[in-house]
Amino acid sequence: MENMMKKIALLFSVIVSSFVAVQPAFAQEQQQVPTLVLISNVNIFDGSDKLVADMSVLVEGNKIAKIAKSIEAPAGATVIDAKGRTMTPGLIDCHVHLAWVISSPYAMFDTPADYQAALALVEAKAMLMRGYTSIRDTAGQVFGTKRAIDEGLFPGPRIWGCGAAISMTSGHGDFRTLNTESRQMGGSNFTEVERIQLVIFADGVPEVLTAARMQMRKGAHFVKMFTGGAVSGLRDPLDITEYSFDEIKAAADEAKRWNTYLSVHSYTDASVKLALEAGAMSIEHGNLLTDSTMKLLAEKGAFLSTQTGLFLGEAPADWNPEQKAKQKATKDGLDTMFAAAKKYKVKIALGSDLVGPPAAKAEQAKELSFRLPWFTPVEILNQATTNNAELLAMSGPRNPYPGKLGVIEEGAYADLLLVDGNPLENLHLFDEPEKNLALIMKDGKIYKNTVN
Repeated sequence: MENMMKKIALLFSVIVSSFVAVQPAFAQEQQQVPTLVLISNVNIFDGSDKLVADMSVLVEGNKIAKIAKSIEAPAGATVIDAKGRTMTPGLIDCHVHLAWVISSPYAMFDTPADYQAALALVEAKAMLMRGYTSIRDTAGQVFGTKRAIDEGLFPGPRIWGCGAAISMTSGHGDFRTLNTESRQMGGSNFTEVERIQLVIFADGVPEVLTAARMQMRKGAHFVKMFTGGAVSGLRDPLDITEYSFDEIKAAADEAKRWNTYLSVHSYTDASVKLALEAGAMSIEHGNLLTDSTMKLLAEKGAFLSTQTGLFLGEAPADWNPEQKAKQKATKDGLDTMFAAAKKYKVKIALGSDLVGPPAAKAEQAKELSFRLPWFTPVEILNQATTNNAELLAMSGPRNPYPGKLGVIEEGAYADLLLVDGNPLENLHLFDEPEKNLALIMKDGKIYKNTVN
């Protein structure tokens, strides 16, 4: 009886092993069959000031396979008659803080990490539903959120992240209380703001190198550093230059060693000039730049990553008079900055930089129309698509999605939107995505379809 039971157990084991061995092969075979989606009767935004009318677009798997006046529907294809709607590439936001989903860093210190992660996933879905199929996160822990999205566990945009931003003591990222000592002065080895991986403190070249390498070790796609004062900062006046040339150069050189680039938070002429000379390739903000520094930025081939909605609204009620004055200064600087950027044909990226709860982040939808006082609709759409895609591609081998983005071309990723109306005539259509975006596709997968 005992021998019979052993034989049965052995047979069962062989059957189960064979079944398990076959499953991955079968699943792989199933995944290799690409999905087909044909979108006809569509007007395409191709980066110019006139739509390409009455076109058809065939999506095969996660890429655009064919664009033509007429395409015969392949067998098994999902066919969508766009009925004259406008097709644009998926929008890209190059300055977000996905993990900052609570009112302030101080509130985040008391919030469970898993709750913050859950909120980040919810916000990621909300961004996708606003038409943002790609985002660049410029400070915060997003690698787990990115992984969950990439694995298809939750809807959301493609994510490029830097991990924790690098801050000097008393720099923009220093949200520690005045009674919290630095590590060098005998304080805690790991402070609260570092625990939530929003910021990492580093003073001096060796610490900067370690901080940059730690982020790259965790999977960062670029390096982010605070090199100038801030609007919201409590410890750093707007006019100061943060970090020395050698410290910034250490971060820039380390980024280059990883074949990617350094992005810096910087508003003023002095801080931006220093960062550019040290090797930074993406300037976040830059509101107080004047003509000469803008010329240098253009000569270096760096990007000017700009935000408008962040400065146009009223300052938060709990801000002190100094913070409110700093916001007014940066708002007033937008005219000069954009005029100089246009003069020198600087590469302008679009970002929102919104932090806090969902109601605050919902303003992301209006970032395009907020720019109308300075740019035409076609210029703004190009900032949110082709320009931003070029900035994302600067991650080089660290680029997690090394395909073509921000364009509607054969072979490009199928990140596509169908808009009810012509955004070249009315950019405010993006203000209400729930109403005006009829179709949202990312990586060839349809996440919203109200076309009828």
